[in-house]
Amino acid sequence: MDKFKKFFLSFEQSFSLLFLLKWTGICLLIGVFTGSASAVFLWCLEWATTYREANFWIISFLPIAGLVIGLSYHYYGESVVKGNNLLLEEYHSPKKVIPFKMAPLVFIGTVLTHLFGGSAGREGTAVQVGGAIADQFTKIFKLSDSDRKIVLIAGISAGFASVFGTPLAGAIFALEVMVIGRIKFDAILPSFLAAVFANYFCDVWEISHHTHYTISTIADLTPATILWSLLAGIIFGLASLLFSKSTHFWGNLFKKNIKYPPLRPVIGGIILAVTWYFMDTTKYIGLGVPTIVDAFNIDLNSYDFFLKILFTSFTLGAGFKGGEVTPLFFIGATLGNVLIWFIPLPMPLLAGMGFVAVFAGATNSPIACTIMGIELFGIESGVFIALACTTAYLFSGHSGIYASQIIGSPKHLFFNKEKGLTLTDVDKLRNKN
Repeated sequence: MDKFKKFFLSFEQSFSLLFLLKWTGICLLIGVFTGSASAVFLWCLEWATTYREANFWIISFLPIAGLVIGLSYHYYGESVVKGNNLLLEEYHSPKKVIPFKMAPLVFIGTVLTHLFGGSAGREGTAVQVGGAIADQFTKIFKLSDSDRKIVLIAGISAGFASVFGTPLAGAIFALEVMVIGRIKFDAILPSFLAAVFANYFCDVWEISHHTHYTISTIADLTPATILWSLLAGIIFGLASLLFSKSTHFWGNLFKKNIKYPPLRPVIGGIILAVTWYFMDTTKYIGLGVPTIVDAFNIDLNSYDFFLKILFTSFTLGAGFKGGEVTPLFFIGATLGNVLIWFIPLPMPLLAGMGFVAVFAGATNSPIACTIMGIELFGIESGVFIALACTTAYLFSGHSGIYASQIIGSPKHLFFNKEKGLTLTDVDKLRNKN
């Protein structure tokens, strides 16, 4: 019996070695291409932002940029217009390999959105580029449906990790975002490999940089500060819910009232361009990184977070391209900044908690966001960040920016009947009732 056990164990380890070698090779390729694409993408966004800030007049051409984006997707990219939701749908119900054209379409569309004055992020683009690149290896290596699920996770991981410079959070995000409350454990190693490789090859180009944020003041961990952190988490979760609902609201409104898709970003672009002209500010355009940095250091306007919710949800709902995560950082950090009015925690700490907690609630990824907070701000604030992220996740409800997310484990037993449904299905049920 002992000899048999030894033989079995050695046999099992040989399979493990083959698994390691196989996925190291595949993830290295994913990392090289996705990391390099992210480096170019980040450089393009920096250029677009710098040019726009120096030439405010270019915002008047936002409707034309919207027309270009709308026509491109209507006549050439209809099969990939669902974006991140397409990645989730292919993960849950594999049908066909994601067309590679998803990558250049969303890349160009996002740069145009930022250059001409849309309010959007970059995560959605990086995730789509990573997913589209990774899925091409399904054809090349003739992978099974099970392996294809791992490839998609690796692609999402690579895109997220490289665009934000957070390989640990990127790897966990890709694992956590697919199914709410469930993680595919056989994809853990490939997800981390892809994240680390992509982050490395993004940095090695040295043509872009990641913004660094600092929580300069940490509170003592006491029963009182724990309770205040939970209250902050509730507020962050409600902000996540508002952002998700707003994005879906504007998207549905445009679809309902403008039947020809290419006209949606045109109309949206006109409204945004006129709004920016009369507001005479670029504060809420693009990523909003300078305001995010300020949120850790100085008092901001009490309405900054709300306006970013409004403008970003409108921009994306109208059909412009980009991500939601950096705007969510903006929303969370600026909301945390104003919570010092009634929550006795340091401003930098509240800004950092909001930075990741609003993101956690909107994407239903509290573990990844906790890790991201620790990667960005250090372990000293880790407990406060974890409390905020997990509470925000709970209070954002069964909603989120990714409508095709499936509920694997409900957030509380009262909603156990929603297990196995997508967030879209949940909305339909609630509207029906």
